Formats: sequence, C-alpha cells, structure tokens
Amino acid sequence: MFLRYLILFSGLEIEISVNSKNIYPVILFLNKHSLCRFKNMMDIICYDTIGSSYRFGLVYNLLSVQNNMRIRIITKVNENTQLLSLVSLYRSVGWSEREIFDFFGLFFFENKDLRKILTDYGFKGFPLRKDFPLTGYIDIYYDDNQKCICYKNLELSQEYRNFNFTSGWKVNV
Repeated sequence: MFLRYLILFSGLEIEISVNSKNIYPVILFLNKHSLCRFKNMMDIICYDTIGSSYRFGLVYNLLSVQNNMRIRIITKVNENTQLLSLVSLYRSVGWSEREIFDFFGLFFFENKDLRKILTDYGFKGFPLRKDFPLTGYIDIYYDDNQKCICYKNLELSQEYRNFNFTSGWKVNV
C-alpha cells in the first residue's frame, strides 16, 4: 500500500500521521470522496524541532461541515523537502503556505505566489527557526541627521558569565 499511516481517535477528533510524499493524495481523497467531504482547510501549523532528523512538523487541520467532523493530518519534513502546494484544492491555503515559507523557509512546489508576507523583502533568514538569533542580524533605526532609515550589522559581545545555581533561600522541609 502506498500509505503508511497512524490513525488516533480521541473523542470525535481524528489524527493521521502521513509520510510527506503522500500529503497531497491523502488530502485529495479527503476532499473529493463522497463520504469524507473535508471541503475547508482551517489552517496549516508548522513547528521546528531542531536536532531531529525530520526537523519540521506540519499539521493540516481540515473541517467537514456536512459531516460535522474535524481531522488533523501530521507530517514531518526536512528543511530541503519540497512539499506539493494545496492551492489547487483550497484557495485559502496560499496565505498559510506563504507564511510558512517566510518564517520557516519551507518550499511549496506549484505555489505561484511564494513571496515575503510579514517580513521585509531585504530580510535574510527565517525568524521562527530555533537556530535564528534572538536579536537578528541587523539593526534598523531612523537617523534624524540623515532623515532616513539606516541599517547596521549587529555586533553583540557577551562576556563569559559563570552562573551560580545554588539558591540563597533556606528551605525547611
């Protein structure tokens, strides 16, 4: 069989774990089959688990209004995996795919509108990845003398600190 899956029933929620290559056929089946009719893609959630062999997890949340059911489809991918876009099935999913591309750097094949959506066009990197520095790479500020927005590279020097984790509080047990 082309599909290795895990189905968990929790109350009325259904959760399916699918290989990333089979995301499109599974969601196509759930959308088109007369007994399923999951016609609404509510959202796509992406999360980063750095250090794992499959670094990113994607959760597709679908809704069938006719059957009053929800389903979650979960897959794990690497940063080099190209996922097939679901814009041909759900037009509203284009926004979510753009957001995931902008923040995590995952590429959705056949999505014709993968532009930056919430970060600047000159922004380098992917801010929701766990390896992205907390302060970014550049500092943006407005200079009153030059009357323009200026960019400068950040130079953060942090001295070595030796932390003392022993508590100064006395605890009576």
